[in-house]
Amino acid sequence: MLSRPLRIFAALLASGTALAALWTGTRAADAPPPAARSASSAVATVPGMAPVLDANNLYSETGAGHMSPAVAGALVRVYVPNHTANTVSVIDPATLKVVDTFKVGRNPQHVVPSWDLKTLWVANNAEGGTDGTLTPIDPLTGKPGKAIVVDDPYNMYWSPDGVYAIVVAEAHKRLDFRDAHTMKLAFSIDVPLCGGINHADFSIDGRYAVFTCEFGGAVAKVDLVNRKVLSTIKLSPYFNRPEVLDLIAKPGKKPRKVPDPSELGAQICTTPGMPQDVRASPDGKVFFIADMMADGVHVVDGESFTQVGFIPTGVGAHGLYPSRDGKRLYVANRGGNEVRGKPHGKGSVSVIDFQTRKVVANWPIAGGGSPDMGNVSADGKYLWLSGRYDDVVYRFDTTSGAVDQIKVGREPHGLTVWPQPGRYSLGHTGNLR
Repeated sequence: MLSRPLRIFAALLASGTALAALWTGTRAADAPPPAARSASSAVATVPGMAPVLDANNLYSETGAGHMSPAVAGALVRVYVPNHTANTVSVIDPATLKVVDTFKVGRNPQHVVPSWDLKTLWVANNAEGGTDGTLTPIDPLTGKPGKAIVVDDPYNMYWSPDGVYAIVVAEAHKRLDFRDAHTMKLAFSIDVPLCGGINHADFSIDGRYAVFTCEFGGAVAKVDLVNRKVLSTIKLSPYFNRPEVLDLIAKPGKKPRKVPDPSELGAQICTTPGMPQDVRASPDGKVFFIADMMADGVHVVDGESFTQVGFIPTGVGAHGLYPSRDGKRLYVANRGGNEVRGKPHGKGSVSVIDFQTRKVVANWPIAGGGSPDMGNVSADGKYLWLSGRYDDVVYRFDTTSGAVDQIKVGREPHGLTVWPQPGRYSLGHTGNLR
């Protein structure tokens, strides 16, 4: 007679729907309809990567209610890295109160969910120093563990198969691929033309990633299979206006604003861009890239790796977060164009419709603010963002745009909401799929 575990396994083998539900972390009743399952056959993913269940919406498994068994028992919390205070503030979203604060390494930048959803990693890059660390947090207790020494961990992502942590060593223009559990270095990819490399998102099939080059006004396409940089391109709001690009490219110092050569009374900005966060479209065909100098979002075709659009949003466009239904993209406009910003800036959130690529709503912050990085609540009702230069956290109601504020430590940055729906994490503050 079969043991109980073997009987369960045999039953799973007899049911394709149940097996798919086990893999995706959803209930059998939540399994995608036949049309969505057949669409997955059009996406040949890299070995070890979870299948794409809906080729038209790579966010299908991050919808409200699609919680993985891996996050069972996790405390419902918002973890806020305070960059200048070297601490993490822990917020209970039910009460909007800070319920814990603990010390971490120097200059914590982002709180990054692990690929297997079982650990939250605080990336402390120790700006200008050599004592960078990663601090693990146990989501079941909300408490930190022993830090691991890692060179310049400004940000962190995961290979789509979960084998490697991809530590973004910004100061070295380098991606360090480390064992996902021990953080032992396996290999590196140099990205010499990508000054200020920091944020990323991944192709729908896991073959490549697009990284932003903050100090080069560019983005780099990195082949994850052959471990090499494929291309680096400059971005511009004037991508389809060669006469303006020629004007900007002329040598010599220029004012930040100059008269537009083609539109009477209009002006163009000569300042190089400063790309920040990246998000793939639901069908994976294009990437949306926030630019805090251009005050908007660039649109880049993934396969041809050419810019195909630009969407003006607000001052200092910075963080990008898809809604739980995969229909909208929330853009955190930080309220200033300076690297070291000021409090009470012209901060806001813009809402982009993925299908039309148009802004359908704008949510200002009364009295000003500096919304930066964060994520969406598990039920999709709230957008949580750090107030980088106002030492607060914002909670935006995603229906009305109403804002609540919670006081935290100095210079909060890449906060994460936990737990979140999804099967696995690709990194940053919760890029789940």
